[in-house]
Amino acid sequence: MPEPATYDVAILPEGIRSRFVAGVNGLNMHVLEAGYEAAGRPCVLLLHGFPELAYSWRKIMLPLAAAGFHVVAPDQRGYGRTTGWDDNYDGDLGSFRMLNLVRDTLGLVAALGYRSVAAVIGHDFGSPLAAYCALIRPQVFRAVALMSAPFGGPPALPFNTANRPEGDAMAVPDIHAALAALPQPRKHYHRYYSSRRANGDMRHSAQGLHAFLRAYYHHKSADWAWNKPFPLAAWTADELARMPTYYIMNQSQSMAETVADEMPTAGEIAACQWLTEAELAVYAGEFARTGFQGGLQWYRCRGVDRYNAELEIFSGCTIDVPACFIAGVSDWGVRQVPGALEAMQDVACTNMLDVHLLDGAGHWVQQEQAAAVSALLLQFLQRSA
Repeated sequence: MPEPATYDVAILPEGIRSRFVAGVNGLNMHVLEAGYEAAGRPCVLLLHGFPELAYSWRKIMLPLAAAGFHVVAPDQRGYGRTTGWDDNYDGDLGSFRMLNLVRDTLGLVAALGYRSVAAVIGHDFGSPLAAYCALIRPQVFRAVALMSAPFGGPPALPFNTANRPEGDAMAVPDIHAALAALPQPRKHYHRYYSSRRANGDMRHSAQGLHAFLRAYYHHKSADWAWNKPFPLAAWTADELARMPTYYIMNQSQSMAETVADEMPTAGEIAACQWLTEAELAVYAGEFARTGFQGGLQWYRCRGVDRYNAELEIFSGCTIDVPACFIAGVSDWGVRQVPGALEAMQDVACTNMLDVHLLDGAGHWVQQEQAAAVSALLLQFLQRSA
């Protein structure tokens, strides 16, 4: 893919710049920065999720910079104007596995000239990445803020298997088969995102890319009135099927078809101040150019046993640096893995300072309630210093 340029200054709020950092684990990494004018400021790193960009942090960066931080938000591997990654479905999938994403993040910190950062902050798929950064290299990532996706800890090693009676193997239920066997057949969005068709379905959707993204962001936000999450009892098909269709999809539909049914009205679009049409056009322009496959590779890696086995190296390890969690009251991402929120607070994070669920926010909490999130992050950074 051709090398892109930095953002036009008109796209960004005044005080945020766009530039490239070369040689980051094989990437030419595009980053947005605020608070870069003076040397020696403590650094805060912001990691986006799917389908997002460094641009998703535009409303958070200036308040953090005004408090004295050098704020850096990269387009992560597979996204935006960062290049050096493989966008082929049959290409280098392993480069998108979690340990290599941690290496990307560590490489960016080093390239910027820091031995450590004041905090790493991750949203959506950026949340588990931030969590693993803090778990694996706590001396570098000295605090961690997780958003929307609770971190329940690394996968556990199979235990005491040598002492089980012969033939007493523990069967792992096939959740995908169970979902498909429901009276109204369903599928998990991770399974769909791992399919060969997903990128084309979204990039070339019948409603057009801009309209697809508008419906997708709306459907997962507090603007969609039916986002009223509650704890699920277990990881079973019947329980998972209680979630909205953007998580547990109808078997016959693509994601573009799923969200098209919930396209906001012209009035709702005009009233959406957290994501204006001009702001949405930035996302649409970037994903029209790159497609979604880079981000989808992250989901595919979750279904590969050998990549999950790598993370079992950290079985039993905890995040011991100061931690906080922020999400929207209307965010089903908090509840999509039953018990994860509780495991994060009780086991995975030994120094959990705060858990905040904000009214008036769904999944895109740092955009939907930017002022409140900025205030909470500044409070957390002060407490964790």
